[in-house]
Amino acid sequence: MAERNVHSMGIFGKKSLLCLFIITSILFMGSWFFVLHSAYRPNLVDLSFSPNSQLLAVAEQTLAENVEEGIGGAEKHSCSKILKVFMYDLPPQFHFGLLGWKPEGNSVWPDIRAKVPSYPGGLNVQHSVEYWLTLDLLASEVAGDLSGRSAVRVRNSSEAEVVFVPFFSSICMNRFSRLKRLQKVDANVLLQEKLVTFLTAQEEWKRSMGKDHIILAHHPNSLLDARTKLWPAMFILSDFGRYPPSIANVEKDVIAPYKQIVGSYVNDTSEFDSRPILLFFQGAIYRKDGGFVRQELFYMLKNEKDVHFAFGNIQKDGIKQATQGMHTSKFCLNIAGDTPSSNRLFDAIASHCVPVIISDEIELPYEDVLDYSDFCVFVRTSDALKENFLLNMIRGIGKEEWTRMWNRIKEVEPFFEYRYPSRGNDAVQMVWQAIARKVPAVKLKIHRNWRYYRTPVSLDNSAAPRLPSNFW
Repeated sequence: MAERNVHSMGIFGKKSLLCLFIITSILFMGSWFFVLHSAYRPNLVDLSFSPNSQLLAVAEQTLAENVEEGIGGAEKHSCSKILKVFMYDLPPQFHFGLLGWKPEGNSVWPDIRAKVPSYPGGLNVQHSVEYWLTLDLLASEVAGDLSGRSAVRVRNSSEAEVVFVPFFSSICMNRFSRLKRLQKVDANVLLQEKLVTFLTAQEEWKRSMGKDHIILAHHPNSLLDARTKLWPAMFILSDFGRYPPSIANVEKDVIAPYKQIVGSYVNDTSEFDSRPILLFFQGAIYRKDGGFVRQELFYMLKNEKDVHFAFGNIQKDGIKQATQGMHTSKFCLNIAGDTPSSNRLFDAIASHCVPVIISDEIELPYEDVLDYSDFCVFVRTSDALKENFLLNMIRGIGKEEWTRMWNRIKEVEPFFEYRYPSRGNDAVQMVWQAIARKVPAVKLKIHRNWRYYRTPVSLDNSAAPRLPSNFW
């Protein structure tokens, strides 16, 4: 009996030791996995810089989840970190002062918790990306919830990944580029001169020679005088139509969508058969440069019974007519004008009218993560000008294919909507994400340019390092 008890205790002891060994091994392996995971986890954000550190942590987790749940895969490749942005406190004459806002005392920025200065309507609004991004940065400092946010303002420039220049260059060009009585230089040119003087004197600019600066020039005629001096910066543009490649290019800069002009199609229950117009275009017909194709197509299509191709503008009921026309059309033409792009593409998207793009040199917003061929029809200019080519191609797209593209347009529509307050993955956040995807390339350029400039200086002055010839 005693031997039996001893034998049982031996078995129990061996089993206990085996269990203890297994548990210890699992805990050991788990702790190593945690250490390795932490060591190789991307450094999403340094929370020490911000008074909203807990909110930032929650925001990053939410943003990462939103990216993972992206519509049709477009956001799965988007940047899932919160971009840290330093914004200059430029005087109001560079931003909200251009909208008629008057500061109180020494205030540089409006109190957006009390009232948000409005942006002029009409065609002015199509190039208003500068306004929406600036508002979003201001909001990031007062927001109680940072979920869905892709960028946040930081006060210490050494903590920032990019430096934002809040100059409303598009509205400045639209409103202040005409000479007033007794003026020799218009206000638009004067402000550009002041901006160049200010920026090139800042330590932040000198540190990177402007390569990490974000400058908005969405209107094709904005910053005409300053762009040749500020070109190392990252420009936010509508296209590259009026820029030489040495000043602006797809590798360095970001294309942002136009703000739509027509009304959105809310509660759209239309379908292929309920949209009687096959192909719609309304706008300026006689344009310069690549826009010659508009008048050629006008003469080819004006007598087609299921095509609406007419001159139009925003005067009187122009916007209302365009809205109704796009809402009742299957396909909407987006043809190159004076420059490769126009707001017409984004009006079509807002109207759930399948865009037909005839613009060989067009650049599209966030095309690195969004496949426009899912919801747009692309036609080469040379093909569009062939007799009957365009109509035969469009009429060859049946109900099933059109419905698929129509459904996809409704999915991607939020990516092109500017609004305040901004929401996750709307146009504001998508532009910030596009900027964030440029940051690694910007850092690479900066680091490479500093290779020899920061080499310890020899006592022999002739051996002192010089800036690389391509630094600027």
